[in-house]
Amino acid sequence: MVGNSQRKGAVRKGGKGNTAGSGGRVRRGLEGRGPTPKAEDRPYHAAYRAKKAADRRSGTGQRPGEGRRSGKPGVGAEWVIGRNSVLEALEAEIPTKTAYVAEGAERDDRLRDILKLAAGRSLPMLEVTRVELDRLTGGAVHQGVALQLPEFSYAHPDDLLGLAIESDTPPLIVALDSITDPRNLGAIIRSAVAFGAHGVMIPERRSAGMTAAAWKTSAGAAAKVPIARATNLTRTLKAYANAGLFLVGLDGESDVDIAEVAEASGPIVLVVGSEGAGLSRLVRETCDTVAAIPMGGSMESLNAGVAAGIALYEIARRR
Repeated sequence: MVGNSQRKGAVRKGGKGNTAGSGGRVRRGLEGRGPTPKAEDRPYHAAYRAKKAADRRSGTGQRPGEGRRSGKPGVGAEWVIGRNSVLEALEAEIPTKTAYVAEGAERDDRLRDILKLAAGRSLPMLEVTRVELDRLTGGAVHQGVALQLPEFSYAHPDDLLGLAIESDTPPLIVALDSITDPRNLGAIIRSAVAFGAHGVMIPERRSAGMTAAAWKTSAGAAAKVPIARATNLTRTLKAYANAGLFLVGLDGESDVDIAEVAEASGPIVLVVGSEGAGLSRLVRETCDTVAAIPMGGSMESLNAGVAAGIALYEIARRR
């Protein structure tokens, strides 16, 4: 009947034993939740996964502690992937942090050799799922095996200068102005060790770093000489000049023969320009002289690694 508070569902408006209200939960539940996120921002949407995969391939979506694939210098560890590449890296005794092999990977001669070399070096070999190895290598074609290299430890330019000055022979340092090919970097490091240089210096930006390709080309020489990385190459070269080192830039367009540089027998920095543009304007202006390697053939220029090797030979001969 009307006013019967005992009927089912009735709620008293006051007094002891009142039923608790919703506290606004119902009202808040009816409120809007804002605009619908884009498909690429929704974790369970295919567009989201596709965007993440693209980011990993470009290097912009790396997870903390995850390295880039072989041949792409960057911060953190580097990856060597594929059976041939991994086998060659192990044969060249490139420093390795961890080796990975996918569960159920097909055994062939290359994989057996990889496992044998890894065991011989007491290298940690982790067996992971193929999905996990796909994730670690950014979706690259790894053929069931990959190596994670440790981050290279660069020397400070001041420490490199100190070691050169304290040596028993006149300081000889090789500075590279934006050499971008890691194979050229490795070849120059190898020549630097062969002809008695005290160290190699590279810029922090716009330059190849100590990747697996550089290690391999250096044939182990990178472990025998300090490699420094300068935040500002021009400023560091000026500091070296103030310390008494003579700066010789290497450029094919110069009229000065590298064999005619009298200062080559003393404290010297040999500055090698990039593969295409050569010495940058500021670096060229900082050098005390610019010299060339005379050529009588039809070739207009030499590969940067070859040119550095010839110049270092001439400097060593003068000494």
